Amino acid sequence: MKFWDSSAIVALCLNEPASRRVRSQIESDADMITWWTSAVECASAIARQRREGNLSNREAQEAQRVLSAIQERWYEVTPGGILRERAIRILRVHPLRAADALQLSAAIDWSGETARGDFVTLDNRLAEAAQLEGFNLPLQRFEEDLG
Repeated sequence: MKFWDSSAIVALCLNEPASRRVRSQIESDADMITWWTSAVECASAIARQRREGNLSNREAQEAQRVLSAIQERWYEVTPGGILRERAIRILRVHPLRAADALQLSAAIDWSGETARGDFVTLDNRLAEAAQLEGFNLPLQRFEEDLG
């Protein structure tokens, strides 16, 4: 099981340059854990791509259908006071936005304070913070292997 940031989930729903790499992660382990608001963040990204003219109506509807299908299978970390306090600590330590701090806090909640798992993201700033918090970054390792 891997923790999935919304940036990587969106790449599963759309045809993006990173989509193939991200799909390889889901093929190797289909169990997904994500933050409670990830569906909203992904729907926002799809809608923004449609508004900016990067997706047709049909493509946006298909991406939303894929997102709904993925959402039915994933597990969500729900909000709580400890998670919120951890996100505030993360904001003091790492140069992240609030939503990214909540994503990382949710991943820590899922993995436990000492044992870390895989964190799947396409966001470089979030990836760096996740690595500093002790997570493995399978997508970044894959990029390094190609270099």
